[in-house]
Amino acid sequence: MTNSPVPVGQMLFTLVDPHRGHEAAYNRWYERDHFYGGCMIGPGWFAGSRWVAPRRLKDLRFPATGPFAEPAGAGSYLAVYWIHEHEQDAAEKWAREQVSWLYAQGRGFDAREHVHTGLYRPDSSVLRREDGVPLELALDHRYSGLVAVAVEPAPGTARDAFVRLLDDGPVRRLLDSGAVDQVSTWRDKPWPTDLDVPMQLGSTGGTPERLLQLCFLEEDPARRWDEIRAYAADVDRTGAGRVTFVAPFIPTVVGTDTYTDQLW
Repeated sequence: MTNSPVPVGQMLFTLVDPHRGHEAAYNRWYERDHFYGGCMIGPGWFAGSRWVAPRRLKDLRFPATGPFAEPAGAGSYLAVYWIHEHEQDAAEKWAREQVSWLYAQGRGFDAREHVHTGLYRPDSSVLRREDGVPLELALDHRYSGLVAVAVEPAPGTARDAFVRLLDDGPVRRLLDSGAVDQVSTWRDKPWPTDLDVPMQLGSTGGTPERLLQLCFLEEDPARRWDEIRAYAADVDRTGAGRVTFVAPFIPTVVGTDTYTDQLW
């Protein structure tokens, strides 16, 4: 997909809700311990970012029901990580051992629910500008907004052809509108059959053939929601798939409890 010397091989996408009354404690545990101790210090984990959906952004999500988040308003905090293409095996092995070790040391956090946590491999990345921010730098660019879009291909749809259809049509039109700076498309990477983790990982997200797209914005997604809605309708009109989840996020303010009182 890229000639980058630091190619993205996998993404960890983890959408979580703290239990009510534990919002600030969860936020502090995650950013002050788990973000690093559970991911970023591991081999191959070379970029990560945290995002939040205050109530005003959750209210923009659509459609009302779908397999990705149940209900559609579930999931307040999103963490996204890039794993280096050439260190995927080492990264996965380390993460499985590390999470067990952390919980054994009392460094887990039980007052939370995973809405959807999954591994994904990149299919494509399309930029608004020819020399724009490459995918491997997207999490460090400090974008002002992120929109996650899940798409279920119609039965019999060839995946590669569908991705090209979206990239050349609806994605290109969304980028040309100026609403979004880049769109990356990802495919599900199933968890190992012998995975043993100390928590439930939430919904399956849909069928194994689903597409997950990350749309990065230079502004608050609420300001460009008309264009995002138009994009989803454009995808549905292809007849090759249907949008099952669209959710906007903004970055957390690291080191603060900002937004912890605005989730519900």
